[in-house]
Formats: sequence, structure tokens, C-alpha cells
Amino acid sequence: MEKKKVLIVDDDSRNIFALVNTLKAKSFDCLSCLSAEEALKILAKDNSIDAVLMDMMMPEMDGYEAIPLIKAIPLQENTFVVAVTAQAMAGDKEKCLQAGADAYISKPVDVDKLLQILREI
Repeated sequence: MEKKKVLIVDDDSRNIFALVNTLKAKSFDCLSCLSAEEALKILAKDNSIDAVLMDMMMPEMDGYEAIPLIKAIPLQENTFVVAVTAQAMAGDKEKCLQAGADAYISKPVDVDKLLQILREI
């Protein structure tokens, strides 16, 4: 099985650090950035990314705005996007899926659940 490449987008470097270390230990290749704008630039240049873990609540551009823009990038329309949010409010999952996310997970991230999601792509 080839290594999956994951882009982690979160405005909190502690979350990035934890996710990168966890995923690398499970043989995933990881890239990371601190903003949705930066993620869009990366995705415009790199079509080898299999999945994006998108923090939904970020300043400037949030995940709800970013996901449709990701899906609009040529060669990225099939990139698997996992919405990650600390705001586990009623209706959040549906709102994330309507924005174009392929899966949803809340913080603190259940690592086993995240790995299950990523192994299915």
C-alpha cells in the first residue's frame, strides 16, 4: 500500500504538531499550514495530496469558505476533505458536509476514528 499524503490546515500550531506526529507514526506523509489561504496555494501546486484535514474555525478564511474553493481547483475536485471542528454543535456535521467536506470529526480528535476515515480513501 502506498503512503497517503495529508495536508493539515489549522491556525493552532499545537494541533498541527499533534496530528503530524500521530499520522507520521502511522506511515502517512504530512504537510501542514496555518491558514486556508496557504492551503489553497499548496493545493494549486501539489496534486499528490490525498486528503486535507481542514480546521473549520479559522480567522480570515474559515473551512466553510475554503472547502468549495479546494474542490474548484483543477485536479483537486476529488481530494478527500475531512472537516475538523471544536464546535461540536447540533447541525455542524451537516453544515460541513454541505460545504463539500467528505467526512467530519470533532476535537479533541479521536485518533482511531481519524485513521479509519483516512484508510478508506
